[in-house]
Amino acid sequence: MVSGSAGRELRKVARVIVLDPDDRILLLHGMEPDDPSDDWWFTPGGGLEGDETREEAALRELAEETGITGESVRLGPLLWRRECSFPFAGRRWDQDEWYYLARVDRETAAAAAVADGLSELEKRSMMGLRWWTYAELSATRETVYPTKLAALLGQLLEEGPPISPVLLETERV
Repeated sequence: MVSGSAGRELRKVARVIVLDPDDRILLLHGMEPDDPSDDWWFTPGGGLEGDETREEAALRELAEETGITGESVRLGPLLWRRECSFPFAGRRWDQDEWYYLARVDRETAAAAAVADGLSELEKRSMMGLRWWTYAELSATRETVYPTKLAALLGQLLEEGPPISPVLLETERV
């Protein structure tokens, strides 16, 4: 197992790049729990629980955070992997993140909302969600993680999923 900062074990995380039929990407709007001015956009997902696989965690997290479940979502290939480290809620998080592609239909996209399955920390730090076009994501001055998501999305939309997962640069915030 790879270690994070100060020799801590990396938290295993599954994230989802959710695209609707118009190739808009779903991002969650988060903030530091005690400082709403410190905010950012990020992909749905989170840490593995128990002995679940990354795919199982991706689908569970998607349901917990957005209400998107079951037959309405098609989990596709593993797109990207990255290690990251960031401060949040008074501690440093060191993560090994795997990003999966998921497609949803229009009806599912329209029904996506911050769901009831959030942890207490998520309830205190999540402000909403939004569907972004590639153009909007490329033009925004808001903070988005991973930081190169707009370029990655552009490449995904132009070339399709990679043959094998792409290892992204490590990000430390």
